[in-house]
Amino acid sequence: MNELLNKRIVLGLSGGIACYKAAELCRALVKAGAQVQVVMTQAATQFITPVTMQALSNQPVFESQWDAREPNNMAHINLTRQADLILVAPASADFMAKLLHGRADDLLSLMCLARPSSTTQLVLAPAMNREMWSHPATKRNVEQLRLDGAHVLGVGSGDQACGETGDGRMLEADEILQDVICLLSPKDLQGKRLLLTAGPTFEALDPVRGLTNRSSGKMGYALAQSAHQRGAQVVLVSGPTHLQVPRGVNVIQVESGQQMHHAVMTHLEESDVFIACAAVADWRALEPATHKLKKNDKQTPPTFELTANPDILAAVCKCEKALSGKLFCVGFAAETENLEQNAKTKLERKGAQVILGNLAQNTLGRDDNTLLWVDAKGTFEIPNNTKAALADEVMKQIAQRLS
Repeated sequence: MNELLNKRIVLGLSGGIACYKAAELCRALVKAGAQVQVVMTQAATQFITPVTMQALSNQPVFESQWDAREPNNMAHINLTRQADLILVAPASADFMAKLLHGRADDLLSLMCLARPSSTTQLVLAPAMNREMWSHPATKRNVEQLRLDGAHVLGVGSGDQACGETGDGRMLEADEILQDVICLLSPKDLQGKRLLLTAGPTFEALDPVRGLTNRSSGKMGYALAQSAHQRGAQVVLVSGPTHLQVPRGVNVIQVESGQQMHHAVMTHLEESDVFIACAAVADWRALEPATHKLKKNDKQTPPTFELTANPDILAAVCKCEKALSGKLFCVGFAAETENLEQNAKTKLERKGAQVILGNLAQNTLGRDDNTLLWVDAKGTFEIPNNTKAALADEVMKQIAQRLS
């Protein structure tokens, strides 16, 4: 998915060993569809070559404010007037201190000072030794830069090139990419609070075995990420998955359907939108065994008495907030046949505003899907695409209806 298609980003590198991460970051930005123009300080060229960055960005690299390639010799003006965002990664302690005082003695600092702040955002990804990051001067600088309108990202923690361990590492390329996409996304869900479920549930039969399903959680996680990028506060109640939690999303990890039901009902009152994307097991063992069930000599399989799990979507749709029209409810229908009819039946039975239908055999575990949007006005298909792209379209549709 080209989340940054047609976006113009100036990627600035100040001096620091974290410059090696800028290569991967540049590649990730280009892969996301952005047009990337690299600007390097002289200190940055001591850590990574302009040749490398030119090859990855497919653009000539600028290093000096005296670069004569610009007809008017004003690269600091021309490059910023075309940019949607200036991203300095790594942003050294020295470079941030320079920006704080408005100093502009190289091309990159000149650009940051000369950028039109109403149209070109400034994002700084700090990278430095742990002592430098925790120094009072750096803390003051970061706070003032934020007050001045810059987006100063957080830092990672771990082993540092100097051999010490602690805070100050530059964020990884994927983390910075997510933050950039978030900053450049439309904010049509700003101020909305979204609660959603994702993934499978696991219903224990004994301490080892259980009832579950093939849901990967990919669709739910993509919805959570898209909602956050569009400005919503997101609480994700997730069954067991191996997926990385999207940045900025508050996740509650659960295992069983009962645990998921409890988590949802606990956070319902503070939500504006609820999306039931999880594949909750319909049944659970009434009395799971307390020890691992062993085979017997006759190989007779054990028997279990099953009972129904809570119907989370139905319970939410019947709560006072939903009935009063203050909660927008969306459910999923994973079917294997008669998709439209089954989705319409589920819409009526549950009382949700929207049901998103899909064929389970065509989506479980995959990165793509096709969705059928069903509401009181009718149905329409959201054509096959990546789950990230589908999530963005679903959030766009929800935002339109909320407005």
